[in-house]
Amino acid sequence: MQNIPSVDLSDFLSNDPIRKEKFVNEIGNAFEDIGFVALKGHFLDQNLVEELYNEIKAFFHLPLETKKSYEFPENGGQRGYVSFGKEHAKGRKEGDLKEFWHFGQYVSPNSKYASEYPENIIVNELPRFNEVGKEAYQMLEKTGIYVLRALALHLGLDEFYFDNYAKEGNSILRPIHYPPITSEPENAIRAAAHGDINLITLLMGAQGRGLQVQNHNGEWIDAIAEEDQLVINVGDMLSRHTNNKLKSTIHQVVNPPRESWGTSRYSIPFFMHPVSDMPLNCLENCINNENPKQFEDITAGDFLYERLVDLGLIKK
Repeated sequence: MQNIPSVDLSDFLSNDPIRKEKFVNEIGNAFEDIGFVALKGHFLDQNLVEELYNEIKAFFHLPLETKKSYEFPENGGQRGYVSFGKEHAKGRKEGDLKEFWHFGQYVSPNSKYASEYPENIIVNELPRFNEVGKEAYQMLEKTGIYVLRALALHLGLDEFYFDNYAKEGNSILRPIHYPPITSEPENAIRAAAHGDINLITLLMGAQGRGLQVQNHNGEWIDAIAEEDQLVINVGDMLSRHTNNKLKSTIHQVVNPPRESWGTSRYSIPFFMHPVSDMPLNCLENCINNENPKQFEDITAGDFLYERLVDLGLIKK
């Protein structure tokens, strides 16, 4: 099994223009080809990573009735707990074999977006849970901003093109628990084949087999990162904005071999979203005779709403 390309953010952050250009080319080419990279040199400290895993494992081990007290379907699952099997991939009826939590954006009360974003849900049983989640959210967001700067340069845009769209964006940090499998799943896997909605996704916890990405030949490739790496992929919003120049690759989380059914899996994706009023119109410099405009104009907020309905998190 081939693996996904590896890049080092410290190349981009260096004051060496040759190293910076190397990173821009490597990540840009990878996102035009397979749509996934493994990235090291990010801003997540290993102690923070370990503490976050400890906190989320403690949360998912709470009694079900306690977890359900933090579930608020009226916010479309955008904050707090979403219970097992509630979410399904677009076009599927079977719920994914997972439960998860959502941390959302932290904005000042005078932000123009403050009224758009639900408040984050405080877990009373775990005094460090929300503080650790917020710190991880902000370090992943910081990493994502630099990745988007590199992609802006790759696309021939101003380096800071994405900054104002992403810095107060409707981003989500989603700790996921895939519980042990206790019986033969009926046409369900831990996360069915799907593309992400957002600009880019930064994933913690892809150190073991399970996450697979689909290449252009329709073959599934294991996406396995080293301990100090994040897996980063293009979401549908960025693919749409770049007229599919950057590829939003279909991926899935498959069930483990039967001998490993008794084990849990944890992963923590950070879904980097823009602000709701960002136009996702195809960039002019990504449209030409060989690649005519493929998508209708739409804002990020309207696109997100459509997709949350598709996923079953918002009922029309």
